[in-house]
Amino acid sequence: MHFMVQSAVSRTDRRRATALRISECAQQLTDTHGLDGFTLEDLAQAAGVSRRTLFNYFPGKVDAVLGPDPDVTPQARDVFRAGGPHRDLVEDLAVLAHTMLTDVPAREAVTLQRRLLRSNPRLLAGAIERFEQMSEHLVAEILTREGPAFDADRARVAIRLLSALLEVSLDRFLTDPAQRDVADLFTDSLRTARELLA
Repeated sequence: MHFMVQSAVSRTDRRRATALRISECAQQLTDTHGLDGFTLEDLAQAAGVSRRTLFNYFPGKVDAVLGPDPDVTPQARDVFRAGGPHRDLVEDLAVLAHTMLTDVPAREAVTLQRRLLRSNPRLLAGAIERFEQMSEHLVAEILTREGPAFDADRARVAIRLLSALLEVSLDRFLTDPAQRDVADLFTDSLRTARELLA
């Protein structure tokens, strides 16, 4: 049984690593040639995968450049749905955010991603659409956890608040002289928000 679990984990890790490699290649090609300056065949070749494999990961170039969705483990999701780990919605959303922040790339890669989003309206539109989908998914998770009496608008406020804190944390991540990781900076931003809103 242990071997089967380990095998499934390593398969998931390999799949995630491949998705990140494809995304990194898509970002580099977009930076060099523009979004319309390369083909999916070019991307597959750069990433060392077949075109068919490429489509198993991303439906098109915009999704490949944006990369895979942040990863939340089933265990973390189950703990959240059960009301944990702290029995405080904002703190528990922050714990979920921490699990997603483990995949944040190096500073140079974050700088590249931001530059690409700011210079390409299609990428920005894709990122906004993805954020809205993820937000609604999180709203559903909050309502599952808190029950039908919890207001969906309150859930949306919590998600938008944490998203703003993440944005501030990413800004600091790019300029922090101590070079702390995003998760630590996010914890600082959340603490500051709690102090301001107390």
